[in-house]
Amino acid sequence: MKWLNTIVDELIKLHPEGEITISSGVSPSGKYHLGTLREVMTAEVIANELKRRGRQVRHLHIVDDLDVFRKVPADLPATYKQYLGKPLCDIPAPDGSNLSYADFYLKDLTAAADKLNLNLQIIRAHEKYRQGIFNKAIEKSLNQINDIREILEKVSGHKLDSGWSPIQIMEDGYLKTRPFISLNTANKTIEYQDFEGKKQSVNYSKGDVKLNWRVDWPARWWLLNVEVEPFGRDHATKGGSYETGSAIVKQIFEAAPPLPVPYNFINRTGETKKMSKSAGDTITAIELLEVLPAEVVWYFILRSPPAKQLYFDEQAALIRIVDEFSELLAKPDKTEADNQLIELSMQGIKKPTISSVPFSHLVASYQAALKDKNRTLEIIGRTEHRENTDKQAEIIKKELDFIDHWLNNYAPEDVKFALREDVNSNEFTESEQSFLNKLAGKIDEAPNDADGNWFHTAIYDLKDDSGLEPKQLFETLYKLIIGKTSGPRGGWFLSILPRDWLLKRLRLEA
Repeated sequence: MKWLNTIVDELIKLHPEGEITISSGVSPSGKYHLGTLREVMTAEVIANELKRRGRQVRHLHIVDDLDVFRKVPADLPATYKQYLGKPLCDIPAPDGSNLSYADFYLKDLTAAADKLNLNLQIIRAHEKYRQGIFNKAIEKSLNQINDIREILEKVSGHKLDSGWSPIQIMEDGYLKTRPFISLNTANKTIEYQDFEGKKQSVNYSKGDVKLNWRVDWPARWWLLNVEVEPFGRDHATKGGSYETGSAIVKQIFEAAPPLPVPYNFINRTGETKKMSKSAGDTITAIELLEVLPAEVVWYFILRSPPAKQLYFDEQAALIRIVDEFSELLAKPDKTEADNQLIELSMQGIKKPTISSVPFSHLVASYQAALKDKNRTLEIIGRTEHRENTDKQAEIIKKELDFIDHWLNNYAPEDVKFALREDVNSNEFTESEQSFLNKLAGKIDEAPNDADGNWFHTAIYDLKDDSGLEPKQLFETLYKLIIGKTSGPRGGWFLSILPRDWLLKRLRLEA
């Protein structure tokens, strides 16, 4: 894990003593999803690696719930347009509960945090503003408004509007950008110009004034003493919010900017755009943890440096990730980096949930056992994974809970099946019936420990006698057993089925 060690080495060099503060921050504007988790988990693993090296760390997670509601997510009614421009903490929850909009979506993150063993100190932005914690930052910003304007224009390369101000004003429950007139620090008030050009006054110590994003971010670095922070690559562009924030925190707040850790986005497999809260094309953090154990989610995030683009889907990519992690656990000659990756992925997890049996093997065995866990163990015990089944029985049972949820909610149709309850001989041609009967004769004489290769060879040996093409042989078997034209590896699949039941089925007796 070179990327992680490089970051932590640099942090220790910059801060050889004392506690190190790491920050992550997310706007609760919609569902917390896998892309959202990348920021939080990247911050957390930096904290965990620092702890491994004996350092004191705190991970602050800023909930940007004073951000305005900018876009109605695809899964919400159009009536939510009335709240556009209001702070997320002041909008009603979509479920009609007493929670705020921000609370409604934040609870998914807190539930996921428990499952992922995240040690977060959650900070609500609206509480800090309404408690007056940002007063000093607001005063500094307004006292040096011309300096901030100069920084923003010089660093970003964009000319600001003549009425630009570093603050937003709360008017009738909506945050508005208004021209600033004057500041009175004695009574904590600001004079500004409203929409009609009239002079108005507002108290900034109770949350009715908010710094805009480009100033708010460096202000919190200063106020919270943030020393490292992951953030999306869009903030890391030349002239972007990290570059302007760095200049503002140095020149206005007289503090050092945090060590930047830009991360790339997570797209759905085959998509060119990142997962989006507003588009509704996401799997929520808590939904994800119903189909993937926490250690696999950690592995997916940590195995690649933050700068790498990641792709995920709940089908092929999920299967691949589970099997890759299983192979890593079973790897006999693990490197130091392998052990570090496993240890950090398993942080806080006492017992693993991933066995050494391949995911696809478990999926087929579980369905062949009619989703009976004990029967599934018996089936796997008749395969080349017999030894692992004996040693990892309890782990396999836990893994089957995730597989069951995956099969019910996300699995592609081509991997789902159920054994047919009965068959009719009229469904099969004379050639197909002859093939099935001859195969039954071969299997009836098969050794008790015949494996998938034996059955595969037995099927192919009947190719010439049956007059059927290899593809037709397997399609006939799948049709007979699961009512489909495709399914799990044919020879292996026959080897795991109860011998007596299989013989009766091949003879069209059951």
